[in-house]
Amino acid sequence: MRLKGKSVICLIDDEFEDLELWYPVYRAREEGALVQFAGPEKGRTHIGKYGVPAKADLSFDEMAAGACDALLVPGGWAPDKLRRYPQVLQLVRELDAAGKPIGQICHAGWVLISAKILNGRKVTSTPGIRDDMENAGATWLDEAVVVDGNLVSSRRPPDLPAYAKAFVDLLGATAR
Repeated sequence: MRLKGKSVICLIDDEFEDLELWYPVYRAREEGALVQFAGPEKGRTHIGKYGVPAKADLSFDEMAAGACDALLVPGGWAPDKLRRYPQVLQLVRELDAAGKPIGQICHAGWVLISAKILNGRKVTSTPGIRDDMENAGATWLDEAVVVDGNLVSSRRPPDLPAYAKAFVDLLGATAR
């Protein structure tokens, strides 16, 4: 229960990658963290690419960087939608500036690109957005998980054990 008292926001929208959302959420919850889903509309249920639902506990308007300790951004096609919300980009920038852990996997890198926080950072993602990551100024590495300061990034579902462990470890090491 090393994450007891820690609060994590997990962003959701339709067509998130089911495993990339639920696996790290369950790992953080197993360690005692309060993980809340934030979506465009509080109470709305979003369906993942393979049919698994997730209901928004908060709206994007209710998110506050000062009220959470970390952020999870799942992959799938949801990141292409998520990066269009100014509230999402503002939260990402504020959490990054505060040095709070931000986990992103697969296509979730699109959200960090749009938030303009990747210049000079080391990251990974699905190889399909490697060029996007590099064009945003990042150094892209073909590794299961890359930790650069407060950023934890991963490529795809087979990398989930390493990704979730790195995210939980980083969050556990941060002061409240």
